[in-house]
This record gives sequence, structure tokens and C-alpha cells, in this order.
Amino acid sequence: MTELLWPATHRLWLVQHALDLLTFGRRTPQPDGGAAWLDEHGRADGAAPTYTWITCRMLHVYCAGALLGVPGSAPIAQRVLTGLTGRLHDDEHGGWHHAVQQDGTPASGKDCYDHAFVLLAASSARQANLAGAADLLERAQRTFLRHFWDEGAGMCVDRWNTEFTECESYRGINANMHAVEAMLSVAGVTGDRAWIERAVQVCRFVVSSAQAHHWRLPEHYDESWRPMLEHNRDRSDDQFKPFGATVGHGLEWARLLLHAEAAQSGEQDGWLFSAATALFERAIGDGWGVDGQPGFVYTTDWDGRPIVRERMHWVVAEAINAAAALYQRSRDERYAALYRTYWDYADEHFIDHELGSWRHQLTSDHQAGDSVWAGKPDTYHAFQAALGPLLPLYPMLTTAIFEGRLA
Repeated sequence: MTELLWPATHRLWLVQHALDLLTFGRRTPQPDGGAAWLDEHGRADGAAPTYTWITCRMLHVYCAGALLGVPGSAPIAQRVLTGLTGRLHDDEHGGWHHAVQQDGTPASGKDCYDHAFVLLAASSARQANLAGAADLLERAQRTFLRHFWDEGAGMCVDRWNTEFTECESYRGINANMHAVEAMLSVAGVTGDRAWIERAVQVCRFVVSSAQAHHWRLPEHYDESWRPMLEHNRDRSDDQFKPFGATVGHGLEWARLLLHAEAAQSGEQDGWLFSAATALFERAIGDGWGVDGQPGFVYTTDWDGRPIVRERMHWVVAEAINAAAALYQRSRDERYAALYRTYWDYADEHFIDHELGSWRHQLTSDHQAGDSVWAGKPDTYHAFQAALGPLLPLYPMLTTAIFEGRLA
């Protein structure tokens, strides 16, 4: 069992919040498989495509729900999973489409971001013993290693064409970040420690790149892994590839480095912990309340000046989880205090106490916004913020629940 770091009443609140999020997302399964994009009421947006990454995130969440013994979670997860074994999978060329339109037309191209989430979801489904999950996980591993893992670089490539015949020259940190989470998750389910070694390789590059840029991590690179600091300057609020330093990713990487450290033979590794603290401190220093309003800005330039000031729910969720992870690793009470501050902020501004789940985007003065995120498409970040503080740093979420390590 994880050492009890938080008061009993707070632990109960965290579990209840996770249960509330499971209730909110119950309408996520699509009739023909996959997960719907949910609106602010938790209803399926009938006009939106079915996205692979949304499907995988919600499959992961409801597999956790099934492992927690929450009635209804396993059937929801099973219905969502059929999207990955059905229409979201490309039976002709292999791999998974980014999305499928309502009329059945698939999006072009194959993205590492999506395939990293397929790995994560398949590992969670295997842990939850869903029908078809073992085969899905085997297929996901083969596809990822064949097309997205570059052994020579020790990093993941970003995007192929639909046929897997042409790989784009762009390389991205966002996809590699979620690949690290997936790799560590797969290792916990399969026992294959090569996935941990790959994850640590990626972490090593990230630490080096971040350190070279004063712990503001470049997101975009060319095919030789040289940073492209001006990339997407004209698309500063892009959902996945914005210009500049992404504050939330500094926080998310801080947590992932601690997971990677814990996954290695159980011994604490000073360089990963030091880098996690440096990334966290830079992110909160650049991002928290820097424009005179509470909350985290979305992005900054390379001198730490805010660019996109909108507040995103996933950023504060990652701040909560990172502060909890740093507290668990260090026992420094400052991280516990920050953890409480971020939960208070989330409760006041992002948790929707009337309609459920979290508002996904707010303006800098905390009004409703949807320039980047419309509705409440999934519960992945919020759900992990609720359960992360109750779990050890390794194994990852669903395996830790499976092993009975929820504190």
C-alpha cells in the first residue's frame, strides 16, 4: 500500500470526485464503437468525428473504473474498445486513423500521438481483462515499434501518411510525452522492461533539451532533432502544437520523470528527480498568476512572457498531479501546500458543480471560453488528477489499482 500522505477525508473526496467523473462520462460510448466528444452536459456531440485519442482516453478511464469495481464501467469500456478493433483501425494499411467522420470517412495520416494513446488504452484494457484486449495490446505494440519508435534516435517520429510509406520530417515532444506514459504502462502490464528503457531514453533527451533552454522545453524539432523555436508562431493557441513553451507540459513532464525514475529497479535516480523539480519550478514560475489573475497561462515565449493567457483545465490538473508526485518523492511540505492551492483553484474555477466534470477552457479572467477546447470532450486529465495522489509513482495507474495499491 502507498503511504498515506493525505488526510482520510481528502482521500475520500478524491475517490468521490473520480466516481463523479465516471458518472459524467457514462454517455461516451458511440453506437458503433469508440467514444463520443462530450458537450458541457456530458452528451455526445453528434456532429463531431469519433477520435482515436478521445476513444483511448475514455477507454483508459473506464478500465480504471472497472478495476475499482464501479458498476457499469466494464460494459462502457468494452463498448468503447470496439471502436479500436473496428472502424478506427485501418485494416488495409495497419495502425489507427486519427478520426472517423460521422459518415465513416477516415482522416488522412497516422499520428504518434494517437498510437501512444492506443498503447495506453490497450494496456489498461488488458489489465481490466476486457474481451479482445490482449490481441489489441499485441497489435498496438507491433505497430508502434514498427512505425513510430526510432531506435537510432531513441525517440518517436511524429506522423506518417495513411499508407505508412512517407514519414514527415517534423518531430514533436507532445507525442513523445504521451508515449512515455504509454511505455511505462505497457511495461507494468507485460513485464517487458525494454519499454522502460525506451521511456528513459526519451526522458534523457527531454531533460537535455529543456536544460539547454533554461528549463523551457522546446516542443518542435526537425528530423535531426534540432529545435525549431519559431514553429507555429502564427498558431499560438494550437490544440497540440502551439508556438513557444507549453506550461502544462513542463508540469506533465515533471511527473513523468518521477514515474520513469520509480520504474527503474526501485532505486532513486538523482538526475530525473533534479530535472523534475527544475521543470516544475520553471513552469509554475512562468505560468502561475503571472498576468495578475490566478491560474496558469497556456504558453509563454522563450523569455517566459505569456503568449496565450487562456486557462486550460488540463494544465491545473497536471499541476495537481505533479505537486503530489513531488511531495511523494521528496516529502517537502511546500509541494503539499502547492497541491492544496491548485485543488482550491480548480474547485473554484474549473470543476463544474452544477453540470459535472471540469470546464475545459476559461479566459484569463475566468469566463467561459472555447477558442481551443469546446465542451468537455473527455475526463482523462481530471480523473488522473483525482486518483494520482492516491497511488505510488510506479506502477502506473491501472496496474497500481489492479495490484490493490490505492491508498
